[in-house]
Amino acid sequence: MTDDQTVLNLTALSTELLDKARASHSGRAAKGIFVGAYLRQALLTLSAGSELADHDSPPEATLQVLRGEVRLATADDSWELSEGDLIAIPSQRHSVTALSDAASILTIRTDVAGA
Repeated sequence: MTDDQTVLNLTALSTELLDKARASHSGRAAKGIFVGAYLRQALLTLSAGSELADHDSPPEATLQVLRGEVRLATADDSWELSEGDLIAIPSQRHSVTALSDAASILTIRTDVAGA
């Protein structure tokens, strides 16, 4: 590891962001955790019952649940995800709802058209 590398503790950051989400009117809090040449990651937290309403999908992305449970839903399907689950985000409008207090990593590939 070089001197310019930073170790990020996702457990501690998840706890901090969940505290902010619980105190927020929207029930959400997020922080960018990595930006590279072709990859972008954000830590997203939602308090139980909060949601990211229907929104367009990035061209290529995944959602990995670190803590809690979420439901990823499109007009045609839905998936209930819990700690340790990883899913490729469908290429259609979708929503994410917290079934319990939850923290997830959103990873987006940025070298694809529309990213």
